[in-house]
Amino acid sequence: MKLAVLGATGWIGGTIMQQAISRGHEVVAVVRDASKVNQDVAVRTLDLTTMTSDAIASAFADVDVVIASIGGRAAQNHQVVAQTAQQLLQHLPQAGTPRLLWVGGAGSLEVAPGVTLVSTAEFPEEYKAEAIAQGEALAVFRATDSAIKWTYVSPAAFIFPGESEGPYRVGGDEFFTDADGQSRVSVVDYAKAMLDEAENAKHINQRISVAY
Repeated sequence: MKLAVLGATGWIGGTIMQQAISRGHEVVAVVRDASKVNQDVAVRTLDLTTMTSDAIASAFADVDVVIASIGGRAAQNHQVVAQTAQQLLQHLPQAGTPRLLWVGGAGSLEVAPGVTLVSTAEFPEEYKAEAIAQGEALAVFRATDSAIKWTYVSPAAFIFPGESEGPYRVGGDEFFTDADGQSRVSVVDYAKAMLDEAENAKHINQRISVAY
């Protein structure tokens, strides 16, 4: 497939891009600063804070799947998260792109019916604004009437640097843990899960979660 990775110079986006390259996909890196891309891939630029419908159509023209890995923490602008989700859903049809996969957050997962992880006292304060922003993005996806086929992919509560540690599990809206009571996944296994979904399209118009 021809995949566009939005945020390809970020930690998670870069890992997803590398995983896509290793699987033989044609990759387009969509970034704000083209000079930061050090892989031998096509590069297109897009500034999330000023993007227009024409800019989106140009950045994502002729690709099969867009994988968006963005976060407001680096730019200290959490509003850009939900706004980007809304604009991609609205304008990607103009680019002829049928699918959008979204690197989501764990904060909106439910630890009990109607109780999200981010609303618990144990949730780290330093990640709360970002988690809330990702929850707002999820709400945008769930409310959309866009023709785009989307999948929102939440990682485990702890996503960490490192190679594959073995098979991962796929869940839905419920927060789940491993046999030791931990919610964790390596960034490489998260990237593998993202590419597996890109290739197999098993969870169209759904939120899924990935952890060991």
